[in-house]
Amino acid sequence: MRCPPTEDLKPSMLRAYQTPAFGAAAWQTASAFGLYIACIAAMYAALHVSVWLTLALALPASGLIVRIFMLQHDCGHNSLFPSHRMNKIVGVACSLVTLTPFVYWRRLHARHHKSWNDLDNRGIPADFFSDCLTLAEYDALRPGAKFLYRVSHHPALIHFLLPPVIFILLYRLPFDTPASFRRERRSVYLLNIALMGIFAPLIAIFGAKSVALVQLPAMAMASIIGIWLFAVQHRFETAQWTRGSDWTFNQASLHATSYLKLPRIMRWFSADIGLHHIHHLRPGIPNYRLQACQDNFAEEMKAVRVLTLREAFKAPSYALWDEASGCMVPFPS
Repeated sequence: MRCPPTEDLKPSMLRAYQTPAFGAAAWQTASAFGLYIACIAAMYAALHVSVWLTLALALPASGLIVRIFMLQHDCGHNSLFPSHRMNKIVGVACSLVTLTPFVYWRRLHARHHKSWNDLDNRGIPADFFSDCLTLAEYDALRPGAKFLYRVSHHPALIHFLLPPVIFILLYRLPFDTPASFRRERRSVYLLNIALMGIFAPLIAIFGAKSVALVQLPAMAMASIIGIWLFAVQHRFETAQWTRGSDWTFNQASLHATSYLKLPRIMRWFSADIGLHHIHHLRPGIPNYRLQACQDNFAEEMKAVRVLTLREAFKAPSYALWDEASGCMVPFPS
């Protein structure tokens, strides 16, 4: 049977993969939280042996935080569990680990899904890591503005320094949230209260220094990994940007996002978020059905850009959209 061209692949064709399975969702949740709690307990115990051992354990702990964030992400799309109520409960529970207010972040992320890679709908704070200027817009800037833009979008800043600041500090405030969005703002304050209820006893038992040595390195690494996973799948060399009048959901899903092929262990920790083109095409598909969907529609998705891990490490250098050549380019020398 002849496969339809990529442009003919419609979100409705993927509907069969959207049905959540309670058993799979419950197992993912229980295993991720169980492993995370065990890892954190081991880190506190390791402090009596060696600080370096504790810091070494921060790497698997950060991977588990990333996985829990991906479960929270699915809950935000109401796709992890069949029940909306269960998605909210688990999403809020995940926020205690990710430090990311569930209801508040869900609204920010929904804005991303409405207008990613749309040249006429840029400037959304939540999309800073995928946003960009066109090459013509950059060339039109004065020298001082060019310098500030290059500094503010330098990979070292946006991929290493900013992520921990955002997740640890900035998400403690309801920035970019109107006063009328009461549920979103309330979710920020309630999470802060809950976190104080968790960390105050830990500090009383282990001391502030020990708590910082256990919690901060893992959270910092997790935020860096998470932001990188998101950014590289929207700002690679061939990622397509279009004007609002030409922007379509289908086109943006299949040509403005990538298929990031990761090693099996990274696929597990990232809950298959590398299949980003499918996620954008049908956000309601739970992470545990993404690979089956990709396998079944592999022919139809041949035009989707596949990124290897090596190529993904180079992706952050593509900072500007060149309308003339139709591709992302680095800053001019």
